[in-house]
Amino acid sequence: MGELTGGAGVLLAVAAVAAVVNWVGVWRDDQRLVYGAKPATLALLIGAALALHPDDGTVRAWFVAGLVLSLAGDVFLMLPEDTSTPLPPFLLGLGSFLLGHVAYIAGLAGDHRSWTATGAGVVLVLGALAVIAPRVLAGVRERDSALRGPVLAYMAVISVMVVAAFGRTVAAGVVGALLFYASDATLAWNRFFGPRRSWRLAVMVTYHLGQAGLVLSLVG
Repeated sequence: MGELTGGAGVLLAVAAVAAVVNWVGVWRDDQRLVYGAKPATLALLIGAALALHPDDGTVRAWFVAGLVLSLAGDVFLMLPEDTSTPLPPFLLGLGSFLLGHVAYIAGLAGDHRSWTATGAGVVLVLGALAVIAPRVLAGVRERDSALRGPVLAYMAVISVMVVAAFGRTVAAGVVGALLFYASDATLAWNRFFGPRRSWRLAVMVTYHLGQAGLVLSLVG
């Protein structure tokens, strides 16, 4: 078993404060708070992952890579929209998070523990995709059909990440992966079916809690 060190605990506590500041910024539409607190939250979670004593050092290395790529994705998604460039910020953010999930998958799959749990994850994800995917893809066709391929690829990769988390059977990791999945589903809905302030807040709350769950799962 790993250990949540005192230093890691402090960093997690400060990350929680930064996350709440970010949530307030999202709710108030205060970009100063968002621009400061959003990347700070992920940076602090990276620090916490490095400070704790993991159950498996290789898993931690992959998770840190996933967190760093997520931080890059956060930064890209904060940039102003510019569809005139070959790689607009949304696409760069999507790509960063996709690679982040690939890193998470590598870490989770390297510590696989149960095929029964993996099967349960497959059933759950397929059910979610059956409900969510057709509607999201319909929204993508209406708003920006060029994103259909990248969005499909992203949905596939994050779905595999959730299944891999089930296969590792660490409760914090499973909950974290599911919250991450919920965050991205809400983000897609908010982007392609009309933004709402409450949905933007839900995206960030589930996202931060999901990332924190994955970090905590490193102690086993």
